[in-house]
Amino acid sequence: MATIYLYKVEGIHCINCVNGIKSLLNKKNINRVHIDLTKGVVDVKTSDYTREEVQGLIESLGYKAQPYKSGAKKDLKLEYFLLCSILLSLPLLGHMFVHKDHILQNPWLQISLSTPVLIMGYHHFALGAFRSIRNLKPNMNVLILIGTTAAYLYSLLGWLLSNNPEELHQYLFFETSATIITLVFLGNYFEKSSIAKTTSAIDVLEKLQSKEAHKEVTGKLIKCTISELKIGDIIIINQGESVPIDCEVIWGSCSVDESMISGESIPVHKTKQNKIIGGTLLLEGSVKCKVLTNLENTTLTQIIEQVKHAQENPPKIQRLGDKISNYFVPSVIIIAIFTYLTNHFLFHIDSQESFLRAIAVLVISCPCAMGLATPTAVMVGVGRAAKNGILIKSGAAIELFSQTEKIIFDKTGTLTDGKFKIREIKKWNENHPVESIIYELEKHASHPIAKSLVKHLEKHQSNLVFNWLKEYKGKGFEATDALGNNYQLGSAQFTKVDDLKLMDDYQLFLKINQEMVAAVSIVDETKIGAKSVLKYFNQKNKETVLLSGDRKLKCDALSEELNIQTVYANQLPEDKADKIKTYGQKHTITMIGDGINDAPALAYAHVGVSFQKATDVAVQSASIVLLNKDIQALQKAHEICTHTYLTIKQNLFWALAYNIIAIPLASMGYLSPIIAAFTMAFSDLVVIGNSIRLNYKNIDTRWRK
Repeated sequence: MATIYLYKVEGIHCINCVNGIKSLLNKKNINRVHIDLTKGVVDVKTSDYTREEVQGLIESLGYKAQPYKSGAKKDLKLEYFLLCSILLSLPLLGHMFVHKDHILQNPWLQISLSTPVLIMGYHHFALGAFRSIRNLKPNMNVLILIGTTAAYLYSLLGWLLSNNPEELHQYLFFETSATIITLVFLGNYFEKSSIAKTTSAIDVLEKLQSKEAHKEVTGKLIKCTISELKIGDIIIINQGESVPIDCEVIWGSCSVDESMISGESIPVHKTKQNKIIGGTLLLEGSVKCKVLTNLENTTLTQIIEQVKHAQENPPKIQRLGDKISNYFVPSVIIIAIFTYLTNHFLFHIDSQESFLRAIAVLVISCPCAMGLATPTAVMVGVGRAAKNGILIKSGAAIELFSQTEKIIFDKTGTLTDGKFKIREIKKWNENHPVESIIYELEKHASHPIAKSLVKHLEKHQSNLVFNWLKEYKGKGFEATDALGNNYQLGSAQFTKVDDLKLMDDYQLFLKINQEMVAAVSIVDETKIGAKSVLKYFNQKNKETVLLSGDRKLKCDALSEELNIQTVYANQLPEDKADKIKTYGQKHTITMIGDGINDAPALAYAHVGVSFQKATDVAVQSASIVLLNKDIQALQKAHEICTHTYLTIKQNLFWALAYNIIAIPLASMGYLSPIIAAFTMAFSDLVVIGNSIRLNYKNIDTRWRK
């Protein structure tokens, strides 16, 4: 069984650190790795390694890791470094605005101010740089260290080797080294603060979990932590309290706000034998409940796990950014060397200016922007979906759903709500109480059609008693009463009906003593909102397909009602799977279903969508789960995925365009190293800011009625 381990890790400064740890753990077949950059917390789920072994893997990269304890103090080292470096760098920058005899021009003062900043920079960036080189994936830290070290050493050597005190100030660039580090500290600070907003969905979900519960023990109430609760424990929940854990009402009734979990804003009434989801809020009433699960398996915990998992399974488009990043840093170092050589030897620019241009190239280059482009957008998109009752299990599903060409629907339980009603009863003999006979027979069955018919005919209850009754699963009933009358109720095949016209119009037949008495036409009600959802996808030029095991007549009627473009009826589970595989060879497809018979098709589709209240196997096979049974959530899911994918493409475009424009400008001398450091930090913020914008973006709802 897989176990979750949490570690507090020192030394995680930027997205490159995150990617380095993930890369190593993934190579060790630990594929569920979630890293909170803002807190320095690594969350790992594995069944192959112990806590100590995973900790050893992380520390093999040079990080310091220890088991995470909730309530641990936030690491403020970056903030301290930033404050100190600002205070030391400001006087260094001041020397640029005073005459050459001013105290700020004194090399002893400048080296005294810049050296502590350089040491802090090495403390913050050096380990990350060396780790990335060792993993053959040099990152931004390498560029920063090369640039700042070069500026510092150039200044130091210029001071030591200069023979003319009058020209000494021309060789001193200590402020360049210190200011670059300060600006990178500032960029890291803003990066962490901004990323915290992209991960807010997980924080919000985790805060829903109550920390304590009131447990009943031998007639007394005791307060305990939710981790102490066990399956079968009895707990009391009062008005205004958060439900501590998944449970079942055994006494009382209440009104529950489930909007935080399902996206449904209307309160839900709960009474005896109803399940209440942990993390929801009791608006009215008080209830006594039985605990149904342990803390690790609650609905809320599973949602949080799936949200984290979605962020670890990136879309294919991220491969472009990753591929470029692998070659980025070596390429920039080569460009920086080439910049110095061409400026100095080809264009005869003095060595000092050529050197500064090379440093500017190193500092302005920003692989971090490409590293942040996809994960920040995915985090926000998955988080927004979760808040709307949509559980996206993978980042890949975001890309595939946004690009889907065919939307394939199951019928019963997907486009129809599974609530059957009698459209018509055709009677051949008015002397028989047909409705009462059907009610008394069907009340002994448990399948959905029988339950719906019993509810529909409830007012026709009678004193009819059967001496003998037998159900033939999936076919019908046979019974006899006290007078010896024989009753048969079921399908055309069961009752041996051979009239094709009758079989087309009616689905249930009643015979008494082998004589046809009545035929019943049953219809499955179309889900509210299904028509507007189909209209939305048709407007988006997605081919809509109905793939159902139901009869062709019913499928055609539903297709006409909802304007579905293509219909396949009488489909067995293997037929559905074959259709999906055939479609999937040429098109990106999405399958929406909820039954056991849909599971193979959901698994074969590029994107499988199911409902939380569907069968377990259907939910497990799906890559997107709608926590609310409302079919309109499907439209919302597509809108969120579409805008998330658009945001990813915008981020990657900015990251690529920035570097393509900025590096040549720096190599030509239009940007100083200090300005270059500022723009490098700014490029990260643009990417993160664009991702955060997705959280507040007005999602298109113009097709919704």
